[in-house]
Amino acid sequence: MLDDHDDIHPLFAGAPATTEFKKLRKRIVRYTREAIEQYGMVEQGNERPRWLVCLSGGKDSYTLLAVLHELQWRGLLPVDILACNLDQGHPGFPATVLPEFLARVGVPHRIEYQDTYSIVIDKVPAGRTFCALCSRLRRGNLYRIAREEGCSAVVLGHHRDDILETFFMNLFHGGRLATMPPKLVNEEGDLFVYRPLAHVAEVDCEKFAKALNYPIIPCDLCGSQDGLQRQQVKQILDGWEANSPGRRQVMFRALMNARPSHLLDPKLFDFAGLMRGSEKLDANPDEIPTLR
Repeated sequence: MLDDHDDIHPLFAGAPATTEFKKLRKRIVRYTREAIEQYGMVEQGNERPRWLVCLSGGKDSYTLLAVLHELQWRGLLPVDILACNLDQGHPGFPATVLPEFLARVGVPHRIEYQDTYSIVIDKVPAGRTFCALCSRLRRGNLYRIAREEGCSAVVLGHHRDDILETFFMNLFHGGRLATMPPKLVNEEGDLFVYRPLAHVAEVDCEKFAKALNYPIIPCDLCGSQDGLQRQQVKQILDGWEANSPGRRQVMFRALMNARPSHLLDPKLFDFAGLMRGSEKLDANPDEIPTLR
């Protein structure tokens, strides 16, 4: 059904007819549907959920928007979708690109202008990165917009590699095992935050957006800063992947296969209460790694 070129959503207009692209498209759709189902992203109830799908103009958010509409169009995602772009006042931001694109493909949308750029420039000391404050201001505005539009969830385009990089940033710099979850509730408790691309590789998003010739808008504010922790972690992961292809996916699977009894956090596992002969190990002795 995905290959029927007479039955296509406008977001897929001009899609290549190659076997390679068909496989790419099916893979992204399959992984996205898998994450939505696995993490219970569609609320059950009398009212049809409405999602605020955040669109930055980058390859990841375009991929997210297209795949969610694909699933919705095929009757596999019973939600209403409202695309949203938050124009944060970055100098040179092409403000007409996204409204024109969304109008052309017939996607309901809201464009919001909030000059958070000036706030970030004013508040962040010279030499420091903008990311933390910028994302906090952006998140607050997106939550507000979601409430105003009657949405139950804010939907973001973070993919597998974003999640993996965040894990290593927390490991190297934060001293904790944590990353961006595919589903969470905001601090106020009134909105979900979803990441349906959690299982999708960044390289697939890049190939997808390029194949469909989406009008990509780079993030000049964050991307212009050298030495960001995320860039450093990305370079490390790139090196591992180059030496051992498939390493990223193996590490990502590890995030889905945690064993609290084989870590060191007493809040997650009752080590003090563990007694001989009264507890079952969650792994065979042969599976427990030995120190060398």
